[in-house]
Amino acid sequence: MRSLLLLVALLTGFAAAKAQTHYVPHVWLGGHAGMTMSEMSFSPSVRQSMASGFTAGLAFKYAEERHVGILAELNIAQRGWKEDFEDAPFNYERRLTYIELPVMTHIFFGSQKFKGFVNLGPVIGYMMGDKITADFDYEHPDMVPGFPLTNRSTEQMSMEIKNKFDYGITAGAGCEFIIKHRHAFSLEARYYFGLGNIYPSSKKDTFSASRGTSILVTLGYMFRIK
Repeated sequence: MRSLLLLVALLTGFAAAKAQTHYVPHVWLGGHAGMTMSEMSFSPSVRQSMASGFTAGLAFKYAEERHVGILAELNIAQRGWKEDFEDAPFNYERRLTYIELPVMTHIFFGSQKFKGFVNLGPVIGYMMGDKITADFDYEHPDMVPGFPLTNRSTEQMSMEIKNKFDYGITAGAGCEFIIKHRHAFSLEARYYFGLGNIYPSSKKDTFSASRGTSILVTLGYMFRIK
């Protein structure tokens, strides 16, 4: 966390130092959509694989002519996880749908037609949906013939989610193509690291950590209004 904040401060300070006295503010509005690949950071650990989902949202960007701006988004994003049963013929996936608000430092560089950029900053979110898809009785796995119980945690499959509020840090990089100064198309890959637990995490509880992580890849369009 400290290293990330230091990096933001250094990059922002470097861009401000290079800037001259004349700035032309840019204001952009747009949207984006794409896919997510998510898993949970459980402690004790849980055998799992990444679950796929979607993300989409609206974006507002305020940027100076030089190198630094602010990017705020209002998104819907799917997170969650898939249980890994190795060679056993079972399937379980839990999909968590959030509405989230990232507010990021937007650092960009390049020409008037093509730019590279880096986004990083905090995210807050609230869970709107919780959907479980399974082909067995996940509430009573010990009653399922052939279910691999050895060295496996199963409580997470049926536990009720207690903490719907989420917060974390996101960072991403991408490129942007600008057409006729007012139309911009972007491609971005982003990583989200959650800091909030979905399950209770006191010493008496099953999990001391249950945090979400995601990789997001999105295509976006923005229109310059100023």
